[in-house]
Amino acid sequence: MFQFVVICIFLSAANGVGHASTFPDVQHGTKLSEELTVLSDFGGVTIVPNEPFRVNDAITRYEAAELIVRTMQIDSEAIAIPTYEDISVDDPRMPIIAAITELRIMTGFEGKFNPDTKLTRAQAVKILAHAFSLSGQAKVTYTDIPKNHSGANAIQAFVANQILFPAKNEKFNPNAMMTRGNFASYVARIIEPSLRPTEPEQPVFESCVKETNKKRYVVDVAVTNLWNKPNQARAVDYPSTKNPVEMQKWVSSLSLSQKKWLVGRTDTQALYGDEVTLLDTKGKWQRVAAKDQYVPYLKAGYPGWVPQSHIATTNKNYDDCAIAIITSQKAHLFEEDAKTKFLQISYATILPVIDEDKKYYYVETPSDGVKLLKKGDAKSYTAYSKVPKPTAQTIIKEAKRYLDLPYLWAGTSSWGYDCSGILYAVFKAHGIMIPRDSFYQATGGKAVAKKDLKPGDLVFFAYNGGKGKVYHVGLYVGEGKMLHAPHYASKVKIESMNNGVYKKNYSGARRYL
Repeated sequence: MFQFVVICIFLSAANGVGHASTFPDVQHGTKLSEELTVLSDFGGVTIVPNEPFRVNDAITRYEAAELIVRTMQIDSEAIAIPTYEDISVDDPRMPIIAAITELRIMTGFEGKFNPDTKLTRAQAVKILAHAFSLSGQAKVTYTDIPKNHSGANAIQAFVANQILFPAKNEKFNPNAMMTRGNFASYVARIIEPSLRPTEPEQPVFESCVKETNKKRYVVDVAVTNLWNKPNQARAVDYPSTKNPVEMQKWVSSLSLSQKKWLVGRTDTQALYGDEVTLLDTKGKWQRVAAKDQYVPYLKAGYPGWVPQSHIATTNKNYDDCAIAIITSQKAHLFEEDAKTKFLQISYATILPVIDEDKKYYYVETPSDGVKLLKKGDAKSYTAYSKVPKPTAQTIIKEAKRYLDLPYLWAGTSSWGYDCSGILYAVFKAHGIMIPRDSFYQATGGKAVAKKDLKPGDLVFFAYNGGKGKVYHVGLYVGEGKMLHAPHYASKVKIESMNNGVYKKNYSGARRYL
């Protein structure tokens, strides 16, 4: 049945290319304009006056399904309705989803179709190769697609059938988002062979970075302290307030009394590339809110004052980019020569990935362009939501890497953590955004009775014999012990939670795993 439908499509197109008008964001006379005209003739796309095609937008699973089903001219109304948790039977998108499911071109995962999920370039090509039964081997392919890559066969088929014609040493960028323009171009070339390139062409992929009219504010130093008032920093704090910061020099220079002085004056830290909201400016200081650090009293995030030089302003959007999460305790970014060190950054730093090769991720920095990051120092995912859920043992193993690290009040970087900061960082690095502070961490997750504690649970301690305000948190590691950062004069350690003040002030536990 499937092959019959495809044959019918090709026969219906035998009369050649149509001459419909194209979209306002597609220049007339270009290759894409011709390709979209062909798709319009097939019914794959509908040209609406003054409505853009959104050429550079990342294509979603539903949009890809719709283009395929309409181009194939499948009668989607006569197909049995599948059951998906995230699509109701009366959803107007259901006929298309039913058709693509019936043909087994695209199916769901764990009971969901995920219609709004964006496709990577590799995912999209695999879908199209399957949909149109493309096969074949090519002598020349892309330098960033090894033979064992999950999309290698599909990309080989695209090259063998001249849907793509790579130039020498060209990259495919499999983890970049597939744009609507590229996807439509590929479908048009599949169904109309006369559109296929006969020589290498300019790379057809678009950068995942988008220029917008919206200003964004991001941290432009390895780590910045968020102070509760501007201009509080002392002379000893200068290494932490300049740009670039020298965090190791700062932390190492602090005496115990100078560390204690920070209590109640710094509130948290934000890492390189973290997005913040600009709240206020006073002289050379800015009040910002760390977007990913939850507090119930401010929707924008955790607020605090930082040196103005620590914040970069950009109009770039990275929503369509993959991400790299630093997994090493610290990692260096390198210049393009892969030898010159640019900046050392902390564990759990997250940066957008623009490209990659065998050894490096090419990551976008807040204000200094693209730098190289060794793959051994990070893990990359198409989106933060795609980070796999960790096990309790994974979380404990990660936290144990910081045993004996000196405590730092308000610390969320691997130059020094406080009790809640180390847990915030470890969970963040594994795709789970828990609240930043212990007394807010104690309100999330799932409440757990002491007798039901499991390794990986968060255990809390409060004033007034455990009945007052929560002031401390630890990570339960089993056998009545917890990993925690006790206070400014201590280090990250493992000790019993059933002795002394901890036994007296135990207030409960929460499970986030």
